[in-house]
Amino acid sequence: MLSFENDYSCGATPEILARLAQTNETRFPGYGSDSMCEQAKAKIREACAAPDADVWFLVGGTQTNQTVIDSITPQYAGVVAALSGHVNVHEAGAIEASGHKVLALPHHNGKINADELDAYCATFYADDNYEHMVFPGSVYVSQATEYGTLYTKAELERLAEVAHRYDMPLFVDGARLGYALTAEGNDITLEDLARIADVFYIGGTKVGALFGEAVVFTHHGKFSDTPKHFLTLVKQHGALLAKGWLLGLQFDTLFTDNLYCRIAGNANRQADRIRAALRDKGYQLTFDAPTNQVFVTLDQPTIDRLSRNVRMGFMEKADDTHTVMRFCTSWYTTDEQTDALIALL
Repeated sequence: MLSFENDYSCGATPEILARLAQTNETRFPGYGSDSMCEQAKAKIREACAAPDADVWFLVGGTQTNQTVIDSITPQYAGVVAALSGHVNVHEAGAIEASGHKVLALPHHNGKINADELDAYCATFYADDNYEHMVFPGSVYVSQATEYGTLYTKAELERLAEVAHRYDMPLFVDGARLGYALTAEGNDITLEDLARIADVFYIGGTKVGALFGEAVVFTHHGKFSDTPKHFLTLVKQHGALLAKGWLLGLQFDTLFTDNLYCRIAGNANRQADRIRAALRDKGYQLTFDAPTNQVFVTLDQPTIDRLSRNVRMGFMEKADDTHTVMRFCTSWYTTDEQTDALIALL
């Protein structure tokens, strides 16, 4: 079987595995208070051109989204997100379980619109009964989105401006940030993201690490300071790893010699090859997305035929006879695997 169902079904890059073997018998302090984590944080600050940023290592994406949103959103408020956003669709109610409603806005190929965010907030505060309602307390977006699309720098800047005007921080989910940074047409760098977002995270689980995400509080203004006692909050949410040096080692490796972006670029290259083949063979691409997720609308006989040899991801029903399916490449997708998929098409 060819594996194109997700970008986290393989272990870790050889560089990470080699360093794990080299340090296996080294004794480190626990919970991220070790030299390996400090070294990785310094490299991330340098890559973000944000010397004052505060960096934390958490164990996974859902734990990170829940912990960050719970810590930056007032107790009485919810988080604004796209209807298709990961926190609204694929996190089993984790945000609601922490006491914050997800306030879903319409999405446009996975993205929310700043003008619609503005209108939503203006309408909320125009209601004389707003004290009886769930306040919009923070804004969540992902880069890349659930549909593999990208926010432009201007779009993120505009979202941040609207969010701040209504006293809300902007949080960017970067579970697939490596694939976004290296995609054709992307105009946002890590430095831009650290300047625009109040808090974001750099995904490791889906971009070369065994597990783990690096949360960056950018410390550039009113909304971007680290919440008080954040370590305690991380532990309350089950996102604190006792063997924290394992996270530090992985991100230190990923941010050495530009490894993070180098391996991410391979996924986009393979996805571009698949998109080109689909177009050439007359398939209907569902979204025009430049990252490692390829969405195609298929009829059931085609799904049944391909599924005998390929693991794909189900996204949503397009109509009574067609389904939106996803081919997902990653840092470990090889030319041979992509060639085999194209031959099956």
